[in-house]
Amino acid sequence: MNISIDHETRYSYEEPVCYSIQSLRLTPQPCDNQLIKHWAVEASDGDLLQSFADSFGNLTHTLVIDHPHQEVLIRVRGTVITSDNNGVLSGSSEPFPPLFYLRETAQTKADGAIRALARSVQGDSPDRLDVLHRLMAAVREAIDYRTGESHAATTASEALANGLGVCQDHAHVFISAARSLGIPARYVSGYLLHSDEGETSEAAHAWAEALTPDLGWIGFDVANCLCATDQYVRIGVGLDYHEAAPIRGVRRGGGAEQMEVQVQVFQAQGAAQ
Repeated sequence: MNISIDHETRYSYEEPVCYSIQSLRLTPQPCDNQLIKHWAVEASDGDLLQSFADSFGNLTHTLVIDHPHQEVLIRVRGTVITSDNNGVLSGSSEPFPPLFYLRETAQTKADGAIRALARSVQGDSPDRLDVLHRLMAAVREAIDYRTGESHAATTASEALANGLGVCQDHAHVFISAARSLGIPARYVSGYLLHSDEGETSEAAHAWAEALTPDLGWIGFDVANCLCATDQYVRIGVGLDYHEAAPIRGVRRGGGAEQMEVQVQVFQAQGAAQ
């Protein structure tokens, strides 16, 4: 499938910012599931330094603005050819051994409720894939999708206790529960084609990947309760949102900040090649 993305992020500041630096993880990772036809990351101000691969293999640009500014516009445009492999990821760069993805982070630390949820779906089943599918359904049932009830720093335990959240929260709880069962799991940021016609949204998408002995890494989109298909474009990966965030940075000055995000994902014309 040919999928095109037009993603704009606009930062507006109450007062001039003297200096800002941002890391942009906004470029797809090549693998057997996706081929990048063309891709561009642009900024309305400042200098985009030469890209590099971070420790997870994510292609990262650094945006530096060293003069006063009150607005920054970051735009991503590109087209990716995707293929459906029933959620199984192949051909990806793997700089870390699988056991690395058992590490807890502040956002994915399991509490008693998360461990209990994980045990409730595990039972006596020896089939890890079956357990992961049941875990996906259990997390989705426990957390209703609702915007405005969580934020970028919300932890897995907070999201589960609240019972409300977005795709980031679903992914964190799934990852935390899977790791509590000894299953390597990680966070993925990217884009989702919701319909053939495409639509505009105020955020990109996030899901999880978990490791099975026979199939390898499999993408689990807990928010939509399905495994990743050719409607998904995979961008960044990490232990949690913090390490796979599309945009992270620091600034001096500026006062209050307002961020506006507009994401359009649509099926491009022409057959995949």
